[in-house]
Amino acid sequence: MRTSPVSVHKIIIYSSAFVAFVGLISAGYQSPQPSLKQISSSSAPAFTTVNTDKNEAPSVDQIVATNIAASITERTNLPIAANVASSEISLNAKSELTQIDEKVVSKPQIIQSDNSSRDVKTYVAKSGDNVKDVAFKYNISENTLKWANNLSSDAIESGRKLTILPVNGVKHTVAAGDTVKSLAEMYKTSESRIISYNDLELSKPKKDQQLIIPNGILPETDRPGYMDPNTATSISNGFGSNGYKIVRNNLNVTAGNRYAFGNCTSYAYERRAELGRPVGSFWGDGGSWGYSAQAAGVPVDGTPKPGSLQVTAGSPGHVAVVESVAPNGDITLSEMNYGGNFNRVTGRTMTAGQAQGYSYIH
Repeated sequence: MRTSPVSVHKIIIYSSAFVAFVGLISAGYQSPQPSLKQISSSSAPAFTTVNTDKNEAPSVDQIVATNIAASITERTNLPIAANVASSEISLNAKSELTQIDEKVVSKPQIIQSDNSSRDVKTYVAKSGDNVKDVAFKYNISENTLKWANNLSSDAIESGRKLTILPVNGVKHTVAAGDTVKSLAEMYKTSESRIISYNDLELSKPKKDQQLIIPNGILPETDRPGYMDPNTATSISNGFGSNGYKIVRNNLNVTAGNRYAFGNCTSYAYERRAELGRPVGSFWGDGGSWGYSAQAAGVPVDGTPKPGSLQVTAGSPGHVAVVESVAPNGDITLSEMNYGGNFNRVTGRTMTAGQAQGYSYIH
């Protein structure tokens, strides 16, 4: 009996599909394994570990081979088509489940981030701490530290609890109407950074939610110490045209403060106590504080640092507190009774050149 060309063609297809299916099911795809002889003769450890994880993802070879076999058997109506199709579905399902277990639950990223690295920390300041040193300790910018803690000064009060953000940027409490887009515009950063860092892919910001705005820039009008130039008091300060600003109108003195009420020395005593760097109660007029400090063993030199006292020599002289030192050497001062403002604490700036020639008590 002669076999027709059509029958021969079908037999070839049947055989090919069957071989592909049997080979896939019985052997599957495995990476080459060394023989016992190779293991014993190599320098590898005597024991090997076999991966028995039932959730291990199928290889690309397995999935592709199964898809091809399923396609062939379905188009030729082979009796094994249903079995091959089931295998295709199972492998694809296993692949998808493995992705859900290992990848899809957490958003794709090159390095899985540790949630603890996003935690906001608290640091209690010690005597002598300043913004620059604390920011360096936690690897964040000085502005990030100042904005998070409403610090207008680089000198930090001893015992003050500081909020330490995990990255440079701004901490924001969500208000009604806030959106990712509006926050990105407000803080001059990208929407994608806000979404990714705060896991907002599937949700919107909720009222009172605390968000970290990575690389956000706080608007100038919201920055610590900002004063509207239309309302701030400004006069010539004798050191240029920077003027000064009223910081507060009175001062509450504590026990141990033996200096005249409303004078520069009274304020300097209180401010240094706040910073955990107290001074003596009987150091005399401001102009003599440098000598009194040296006699008490307190370092005095010509270099301003946050928290140090600037001394204007003379009688009665003057003392002011150095609040910050800019990278270019300009300094910011706070002081009382400057310019005849009795019992008023004011702030002013002084250029690096102007700051030279003064003594500084540390």
